[in-house]
Amino acid sequence: MSEYQTIARPYAHAVFELARASGDFENWSEALTWISTIANDTQVQELAQNPRVDKESLIRLFEDIAGEKLFGEARNFLRLVIQNGRIFALSNIAAQFETMRAEAEGTIEAELISALDVTDEQQSQLAQSLSSRLGRQVSLQVVHDPSLIGGAILRAGDMVIDASVKGRLQKLATSLAR
Repeated sequence: MSEYQTIARPYAHAVFELARASGDFENWSEALTWISTIANDTQVQELAQNPRVDKESLIRLFEDIAGEKLFGEARNFLRLVIQNGRIFALSNIAAQFETMRAEAEGTIEAELISALDVTDEQQSQLAQSLSSRLGRQVSLQVVHDPSLIGGAILRAGDMVIDASVKGRLQKLATSLAR
């Protein structure tokens, strides 16, 4: 997987620079999401690996499925990626682009996985606290997972805080097994 990330990096950087120059992060995000979703489809992956399917047919397939989501530069980008045989890297390209975009816009997406329901007020307080700590605008997504037994897990970028009962029990079991 790290090989895919290495391959994706120059493509993601190039797209990011195009988006920044035009100030059009939103359309690029949408286009990259569409083409990476199409590329992740198992039937499309099979076609991409089939030597009998030429690259122009593959490009037309993507264009037909994505439709208006592919504007001029995004269409050219897709052609380049397919011509270079890099369809497998599209998900990584999209993910790296979103990371660069979030950095440039000073935002970060955080996920709170909680054993109990979280009120709107608690979500707001947590998002505000995270914004202060990280120095970025936080977009918080909350997921309810009763299997945690109690507590919660918070993920924001590289930061992971596991304050769940399930996590603590797993740590205890690991230390007892030694």
